[in-house]
Order: sequence, then C-alpha cells, then structure tokens
Amino acid sequence: MDISTESGLKMLLCRAGSLVCGLRIESVAETMRPLPIEPISGMPEFVSGLSIVRGAPVPVVDLARLLGDESDTQPGRFVVVKTDARRVVLAVSEVTGLRTLDAKSFGGLPPLLQGARADLVSAVGSLDAQLLLVLESGRVLPDSAWSKLRAAGVET
Repeated sequence: MDISTESGLKMLLCRAGSLVCGLRIESVAETMRPLPIEPISGMPEFVSGLSIVRGAPVPVVDLARLLGDESDTQPGRFVVVKTDARRVVLAVSEVTGLRTLDAKSFGGLPPLLQGARADLVSAVGSLDAQLLLVLESGRVLPDSAWSKLRAAGVET
C-alpha cells in the first residue's frame, strides 16, 4: 500500500501490549468482546488458536506477540479483519477508537525495521507522542499457517 498518495486515512486504533496500531477501516469487519479460544498445535507462537465467530472457526492472532511485544496480557477485545476472502481475529489489549489521520504524517519503514515485519507494517507515524504502526491486515497470518489450518481440517 502506498500510504503517501492518500489524503485522509480512516483507521481503527488499538493497543497491542505497549504498541499502538492502526488498521485501515476498510479491512475491519467488526470488534467484539473476546470469545473462548481453542488452541491448535503446530501453529506459530503468535497464533493463539481458533474461536467460533458467527458460527465459523476463525484463527486468533495475538497482535502483541506477532509484533514482538512479549507482554503477557489477556486480550481485552477481538478485532475481526478481512484478509482477501478469509477472516482473522486480532486479539488486542484495547480498541481506542476511530480516527481520520493525515497520510502525510506517515513515513515508510526505517531501514532497521525493514525485516521480518516489513510485510505487516506498511507505515510508521506518531500519534499523541507515541509510535503508531499502520498494519496490513491481509498479511497477519502467513500462508504456511493457513496451510497448517487446512491440514488440521479447518475450512479456511
């Protein structure tokens, strides 16, 4: 996503451990209270398991762990995001609200951050003197995890 070409970005802001993250509102299906999570073996450590959302099993990703924040906090909210034709639940500490942010206030990833998470974090900015990570929700769960879920019999 070329974030610099857009004027105002409507984002859902959430906290994942000590990190503040923004998700483009177009990629958010809904937010809800946390639901029970059934662990699945063989998944990456940031995949907590599956939850039944609207009658279908959906993978739950601990967003703080995915971004490398090892804070051990229970999810305060679930954010269901669309990833192409699939859905993924992001377990976050809290949802702080909707904001329209100026795209010009964001920059690309600094060279030191262009590693393993460059596919997930599309831009970096600041909000109220805190670092704000703009996420690409379509890339929160790698293809290898989707394959393991299919192998375990989960319809994806």
